[in-house]
Formats: sequence, C-alpha cells, structure tokens
Amino acid sequence: MSKILYITANPKTKENSFSLAVGYEFLETYKKSNPSDEIITLDLYKTEVPFIDEVVFSAWGKLGAGVTFEKLDKGEQNKVVAMNNLLDQFIAADKYVFVTPLWNFTIPPMMKAYLDNICIVNKTFKYTQNGPVGLLTDKKAVHIQARGGVYSVGLAADLELGDRYINTILNFIGITDKQSIIVEGMNSAPDKADEIKKNAINEARKVAQKF
Repeated sequence: MSKILYITANPKTKENSFSLAVGYEFLETYKKSNPSDEIITLDLYKTEVPFIDEVVFSAWGKLGAGVTFEKLDKGEQNKVVAMNNLLDQFIAADKYVFVTPLWNFTIPPMMKAYLDNICIVNKTFKYTQNGPVGLLTDKKAVHIQARGGVYSVGLAADLELGDRYINTILNFIGITDKQSIIVEGMNSAPDKADEIKKNAINEARKVAQKF
C-alpha cells in the first residue's frame, strides 16, 4: 500500500479551475486503480503554511546554537512545529501530485512557501563534497498545471517558471521519477477551452492508471 499526497494551491473550486478539474479526474482514476492506497489531500489555501520570516530565522538560530525547543518563545515554537509537521508528512508519502495554476509565469505563493518548508538540509537533501544530494530517491511525482496561454513552444517557453521550478525542486531533493500534465491555451483560444480541458482529463486518467 502506498501513501499519496495530493497538494493543491488554488483558492478556486474545481468547477472554476482547469487545474483542479483535471486534478480531480486524476485522483478519481487513481483511486479506482489503487483502492487500498492512502490518499492525503492538502489544500495549501486552507493549511497553515509558515513563511520563512524573522520568527523562523530566530528559532533556527537559537536551535542551531544549542537552545532547546522548550526555551523558544511561543511564536517560534508554533512555527517550528507547523514546519516540522509539513516536513514529516511530506517525507512519509510515497507519491506526490502537485496541482497549480500558472500565475505571473510561476507558482502561487502558497506553493512556494510550502516547498520552502520541505527543502530542509539532512531531511530531504544533504551537502557533500560534490555538492548537494537529494535524499528522497524512492519517490515519484506528477505536476498538473493550467496555463491560460501557450508556453510549451516558441519564445513563451522561456517565460514559464512554474512547472520548471517544481521540477527543479523535485530534482534537488532526489525525486527524478516525475512527469507533468499541462492544460494550456484556454485564454488564447477560448472557443477551444472545452476541448483542451477534455484532452487534458483524458491524459490525466491515462497517467493516473500507471502512477
């Protein structure tokens, strides 16, 4: 039995979001193909996701200097606990599904904050004489992303930093078994939006059956 972490970063509903609609169909197909697997859904807009701020740096600095957790102030303790919970949950999973829109050429801020919480030295990667090495080498992932424009070809491809960023992070922490399902061009060709969505759902179902 595998544990799958389904991570979304979109304040919309699946009825109003191409990425969430495709993600939903992916998950439903996955459930049918893997009925015994445990699925954990993580909506980052409804989850406490600490941003790395002065409180976090203060806590890390104290802990690094040998101060015990009990001697941190309440705000620092709360942030450390929240971050550790997200990190432990991530490490415990076997498979990941990231679902995001492309906003201003990149991922939503809540997804960036989440990834900051799971890129932790000696937990998901380590430093060696030859540079950093990812530690989560036995995992696999899918990224489902919706783009209003077309960024897969031409000069616009250089502007797409969302899927590329998630892939970079996954590589960094050792997850090289990954693929992307891209839903794009709905705003560029609104008359074809339904067809684009349908094709993406069909692709998602195929990927889910083998994931």
